[in-house]
Amino acid sequence: MSHHSRIRMIVIDCPEDRMESAVEFWSAALGRSTMPKRDPNAPYVGLETPHGSELNIFVQAIGSPESRLHFDIETDDVEAEVRRMERLGAHRQQHVQDYLWIMEAPSGHVFCIVPVQSEAWPAGAIEWAE
Repeated sequence: MSHHSRIRMIVIDCPEDRMESAVEFWSAALGRSTMPKRDPNAPYVGLETPHGSELNIFVQAIGSPESRLHFDIETDDVEAEVRRMERLGAHRQQHVQDYLWIMEAPSGHVFCIVPVQSEAWPAGAIEWAE
């Protein structure tokens, strides 16, 4: 049995009170405008993806005073990918809405394991034998 995974998204986490300035800065720094359809109640803002790119970037407000980056790993088998990461030394932090896991790497970095979300799946994904 095997499954596939790839980096899908980079998330720029920031304190809620710095969200507006973070969106303004990262949009300008990366040359990406904000996505036209913004949900005012959502804790994140997507930056437009250049044509031909599969890597999405979001700025996200978190209930913490720290700023950090995290990335999402997209997979066709969330549980298999979580187990693979655990074998590499990561551990589960939180199961969110029954479809994704927040993980912590041995280095202390937080990342997420998410189900397939892109139309171009599985382009660029790596196949992992179990």
